[in-house]
Amino acid sequence: MADINGTCDERFAAVRDALAKNVDSGDELGASIVVDLDGDIAVDLWGGFRDPAKTTPWDEHTITNVWSTTKTITSLAALMLAERGQLDVDAPVSTYWPEFAANGKEGVLVRHLMSHASGVSGLDQPATVEDLYDWEESTSRMAAQAPWWEPGTASGYHALNFGHLIGEVVRRISGKPLKQFVAEEIAGPLGADFQIGAAEKDWGRIANVIPPPPLPFDLAALGLESPAVRTFTGPTPNADDANTPGWRNADIGAANGHANARSVARIMSVISRGGEVDGVKLLSPKTIDLIFREQQNGVDLVLGAPLRFGIGYGLPQADAVPFIPDGRICFWGGWGGSLIIMDTDRRMTIAYMMNLMGSGVVGSDRGAQYVQAIYDAVSA
Repeated sequence: MADINGTCDERFAAVRDALAKNVDSGDELGASIVVDLDGDIAVDLWGGFRDPAKTTPWDEHTITNVWSTTKTITSLAALMLAERGQLDVDAPVSTYWPEFAANGKEGVLVRHLMSHASGVSGLDQPATVEDLYDWEESTSRMAAQAPWWEPGTASGYHALNFGHLIGEVVRRISGKPLKQFVAEEIAGPLGADFQIGAAEKDWGRIANVIPPPPLPFDLAALGLESPAVRTFTGPTPNADDANTPGWRNADIGAANGHANARSVARIMSVISRGGEVDGVKLLSPKTIDLIFREQQNGVDLVLGAPLRFGIGYGLPQADAVPFIPDGRICFWGGWGGSLIIMDTDRRMTIAYMMNLMGSGVVGSDRGAQYVQAIYDAVSA
């Protein structure tokens, strides 16, 4: 059986066994899983390999690109500004970023950005991933665009630009670029091994992501003007980009966070544990309540799946994520399968980060398997 390292309370032995089985079968290459129960680390496991040739083990300090799990930390940055009274999620975006009011967007609210309902879910054509590396140019273009649907009426997943939109609001208020804000005001105080992008000194411990099967979208059938086509061509996601210097040097708060399960769980347990972790207080219960104000509940215009969004996070939706139970739970995940769940009812945080990307955009069969085993254990 695969060599799985770390610690695991025997209640969660099924999680350890599932990870070992998946590594043995090749369904998993390398991965880490953490379960934090109100500060008690019940599961902190890692195993497998960083490379397809299986020559370099995934160790305790391995990190990988976690794709849209990054969005959960970006949303936390915005909520911290709300906590300080510097940001009103019900205010127009233009209150903080005046240029964003252009082309009919004066009514777009901050909470619309945070629930993927702004109508600006990508760049107008022409668009390449390199455009996202230029913060000033790309955010200026987003501010100038007309919305692709009526803001606030539906979600349309902000796949690659979520961090630019929220990050520019964070920058206008705090004076700090998003990646600096996260480093200095979130990861640093919490001692969490998380970065938006990745410093060159850390590239040697990164497990490159292994691209998944093609995205399950027939873009041609949707029509060139559909939000889905415009989003997935503005720019087109390419998993191999995550393994390049340009991507690692960029500030892409939607998708280029580098971390492992331990560091993501450390940060996001702030929500599960009522706003404070080991004496570091980032949020109050009142600010956490904002997350659970439902904003959108229906078929997402970009992903084509039924999704339910609060402010900054996904909320349980049985049709889309049947492995997450109902309750006062918020979550999100990354392309290929990474996943972070904050269960405030149980004060529990679940994190799963891996390098072999599976099919689908949010969650994966492997993640569902681990999460089900965890909930079975805490419900026994």
